[in-house]
Amino acid sequence: NSYGTVDELNSFIGLLVTHTEEQETINLLTEMQNVLFNIGCNLAMGDNFKKELKESVVTNKLIENVEKAIDRMQAAVPELKSFVIPGGSRSAAIAHVCRTVCRRAERLIIALDETSEVDKNLLAYINRLSDYFFILSRYLNNIEKVAEKIWQNPCK
Repeated sequence: NSYGTVDELNSFIGLLVTHTEEQETINLLTEMQNVLFNIGCNLAMGDNFKKELKESVVTNKLIENVEKAIDRMQAAVPELKSFVIPGGSRSAAIAHVCRTVCRRAERLIIALDETSEVDKNLLAYINRLSDYFFILSRYLNNIEKVAEKIWQNPCK
């Protein structure tokens, strides 16, 4: 289940690339797709894959690339004061789908880690990706000048 969900995420990222014009974002999304193929292979082959590797398929540099992008986009969007309803522009809506599929992949990988040791960098990378897609959705709405829909909390 985990590597199938990673593959599903990869497909949605491919869709997102077709609706994104910013080259820096496209480059990082393409890098993510390659990394996700490596992660899928790692998850599918388990210990057999790990025996062939000298190091993790997810390096600290790859995690740092995602974190730097998060910081860059976070600085460009208004401070968040409430929950955002998924949607907005087409590209932002696709980023929200990527975020939720990524969260599901993360839960499945954590469950797998309970029975078979999963590379900690792999888990960290998937966790950072879900944060990345949330910030990306806000960033895309911002640069496309589409207002975010804020959740109307009935408890306030």
